[in-house]
Amino acid sequence: MLHRWHIPPRDKKMSARIRELAEEAKVAIRNVRRDANDHIKRMKKASEISEDDEKHAEAETQKLTDGAIARVDDMLKKKEAEILHV
Repeated sequence: MLHRWHIPPRDKKMSARIRELAEEAKVAIRNVRRDANDHIKRMKKASEISEDDEKHAEAETQKLTDGAIARVDDMLKKKEAEILHV
């Protein structure tokens, strides 16, 4: 037996808005990464850090960025499931 669930338009709109907010959060996270990497490059250029330190800092920044984006994605999935749960 196949059940077809009707999702109210309000829930669809709410879900779309949540996806927009999640994308805005990811863009903000990427902007922080860009600012951090710019700062790291300025420090390298000013000879405040070594090339190895620069690469390590950039890798750590990317690792933190990936973790933050994964958390946003997890929250998005949970919230969408909560909204669309019938």
